[in-house]
Amino acid sequence: ELVRAQGGQSYEFILREGKTYDTIMDVRHLRSEMGVIYLCSFNEAVIKKTLRESNLVFSELFSARPHIFIGRNNPLAGRERGNMKDLGDQNSFYFSEEILSTLNHEKSIKVTDKGTIIDLMTGTDGYTISSGICPSYLRGDDIISIPLDVEEIIRIGVITHKDYRPTALGQMYLDVLHRVVGDMQSE
Repeated sequence: ELVRAQGGQSYEFILREGKTYDTIMDVRHLRSEMGVIYLCSFNEAVIKKTLRESNLVFSELFSARPHIFIGRNNPLAGRERGNMKDLGDQNSFYFSEEILSTLNHEKSIKVTDKGTIIDLMTGTDGYTISSGICPSYLRGDDIISIPLDVEEIIRIGVITHKDYRPTALGQMYLDVLHRVVGDMQSE
């Protein structure tokens, strides 16, 4: 949406996807104007300490209960809800870096980009755990989201420098983020 509105005839936008620590360091060292990360009970104390030490602030966009993303052919695809026992019993692959990634899995594949995760989920019985909020235009019809019965909340937000004043383009991006999050939560 932002590219369509601001792209014009010639442009260069940079959107990087990476690990949480790398995102924090990119914003800390001004390689990025802002970053999007998540907090949960497991990582919150460490992340908040790192943010304080880096003069960064976390502004929550939304919170959500964890969901599993799976391919349409996954044995769990017909379920209305999943639980951790279901995930262990399916002899499936687990794709990391995300919430609950410290749980012990017999099969684990560490992936750093969503495109690869989606390819692997559609071709295997693999899963990943996330917020459950992902528009179909990004994941296609081959990936489905199922609520996961765990006592956990994922808080997704934007990190910026403490004294940050967004550029005009940065503010437009934040406005689009808020609007898209609002649209996805109302679906």
